[in-house]
Parts: sequence; C-alpha cells; structure tokens
Amino acid sequence: MNVIDLFSGCGGLSLGFIKNGYTVKKAVEFDANIANTYKMNHPEVDVIVDDIRNIDQSGVFKTGDADIIIGGPPCQGFSMAGARIRNGFIDDPRNYLFKHYFNVVKTVKPKAFVMENVKGIMTMQAGVIFEEILRIFSDPEMFDGEPYTLHYKIVKAVEFGVPQKRERMIIIGTRNIDFDFNELWEQTKVDILHDYPHYFNMVTVEDAIGNLGVTTTNGLINNPEPVTDYQRYLAADGMKLTNHTRTNHSIVAVDRMSRVANGENFTALEETINSVHSGSYGRLCWDEQSPTITTRFDTPAGGRFIHPIENRTLSPREAARIQSFPDDFVFYGTKTSICKQIGNAVPPKISYFLARFINKILDVEV
Repeated sequence: MNVIDLFSGCGGLSLGFIKNGYTVKKAVEFDANIANTYKMNHPEVDVIVDDIRNIDQSGVFKTGDADIIIGGPPCQGFSMAGARIRNGFIDDPRNYLFKHYFNVVKTVKPKAFVMENVKGIMTMQAGVIFEEILRIFSDPEMFDGEPYTLHYKIVKAVEFGVPQKRERMIIIGTRNIDFDFNELWEQTKVDILHDYPHYFNMVTVEDAIGNLGVTTTNGLINNPEPVTDYQRYLAADGMKLTNHTRTNHSIVAVDRMSRVANGENFTALEETINSVHSGSYGRLCWDEQSPTITTRFDTPAGGRFIHPIENRTLSPREAARIQSFPDDFVFYGTKTSICKQIGNAVPPKISYFLARFINKILDVEV
C-alpha cells in the first residue's frame, strides 16, 4: 500500500511503515537540510522540499494517490482563543500547518491517516482545539458525505521497548470501517511478539548504548557486537556506524559535568545555571530510561543528557539509539540540524507498531 508522509522530518514515521512493507510515494519537508537526510536514506521516495502551503492544493496531490497519510503537523499554531474557535479554526492563519494537513487528506481521500502530536494537544485551550480537530474530520460536508471516524491514544515510548520517557498523542482516522480499537491494538501486540519476542521489553540506557564505545572525530566507528536484544534489533550488518561524535564542551561545562553524579542535575552544583530546563546538567543512569530526547540533547544545559559515565552529552548516534533508529540510518547536515532531526522524530519502533496496527484495521475493511 502507498503512503504520503507530511511534515516528514528525517523520516522516523516513514521508517516503521517502510519496514512493514508499505511504499512511501511522497514525503514533504520544508527544511532542505533535514529533507536531505530523508533523501539520502530513502532515495526511492519523491521528497518534496517546500512549504506545505504552496503545494497542498497545487495539483501535487490527487484523489487516490495514497492508501495512508501520515505526519505530525506542528502544534505551534494552535493558539486561537477558545471563544472564537468555532468561527474559524480551519481558516485562522496561525493554524495553517494543521489546515494544510487537513487539505491533503481531503484531496487524497486515503483509507486511513495517522496524525502524531504532543500529548498536551488534548488540553490546549481547555480542550476546545482538540474537540474542533475531531469535529472537522467527522463533518460529512467536508468529505463529500464520507467523513472520517477518529480514534486517539496517548502512547508511551517505554511501552514499545524504547528507552525513553516520551509520550505523544496518536490520532488515527478511518472511513467506513467498524472496528474495536482496543481489541485490534492488543492483537497487534500479539502479532509483533510472534515475530519479535522481545519487542515490548523494558529497555534501559545501557541496553541501548552500552556497546557503542568511545566517540571519534568523524563519527565513524567499527560496527560493535550487539549484546542486548534491543541492540540486535537495531544492528546493521557489516558496516561502520556513523554520527558517533562528541560535542566540544567548554572547560567550565566539563568541570560542571564532572561534579554531577548519576541521577543528579544542576542542583548538585550549588551555582546559578541559566537554563529553562529543570533537568539542566542532568546525568543519565545506565539502569533507567532517558527523558524525552529533544533537539538540544548536545547541550548540558538543555536537559538530562549527560552520558552516564563520561563528561559529555550524548552523541547523535547514542541519541538515535535511544530514539530506536536503526544503526544503518545516517544523519546528514550540521550538528544543530542533526540534533533537530533526531529530537523531533517519531521513534521508529512506535511507527512500526502503528504500521502493523493500520494493517489490522484495513484487514477489517476487507
């Protein structure tokens, strides 16, 4: 089946669908540097580097182009006052990113769509925004009499065998399919366990990155022998690993990190740290999960991202492991861009589950 990935980033959501045999026909990404990483890893996909405002109704997309549309429209635009939302949510320019995702769904008319967003979308503006999203997709007038039924669930990465405490909202829209969401969700777990018996096991930071060893200047390291089930799941055969570089921290930053023990953060330093993050200068523990990997995981003041035993922040490869990217996925671009690519991605282990789940739903249709 064919997929269109909107707001694709470097391709975390696409990866799970590709692994499950779907064909991604088009991906849309505004940032050219991020789109390049997608292209380099998936040369078979038509990657459109453009603002979605320019293309959602330009003829690039046609009815029947894809069976599934996936993507996570950024939520920054959901800022409209609740009292006014009913009169123009879809037309408010601040919500254009969501609007154009909606427009592509309306044009292509896929069998199903998957929308990923922040957990807090349910409570923004006292929940009115979320209610409006549910309403417009289920409005028959918007979809020629065939609206979508929306199902949604907050997913916790740790429950999918991902070693980080990341929580996201998943919204799935289907049309003309009557199914029990929770029953199919559980059946999908059973099916995956048949193929990957350790898939949902709890994974620690050490399980994920313990075999990576020292960083290198160019980021290339010999392919380490996997020693855990998680490492085996992500392992690549017969190649070097990339992106295992360290940030060049200042002498002051290194001194601070040296005084922070596992599980501690800036409060152990007894000095003023200018950071908005409560976990600033936090050191990871081998036997726990990481907090959510963000776009600033290379900065000690950016959160709890200090390596468990070294006085440095996580390397891009370590962060990618914690995000469940396979070892043969290569990130391209500047350090800032690569951190953004990894931090903003949907963990591929979650996207693979969603791909299998969509299979289950569409089997009901048949």
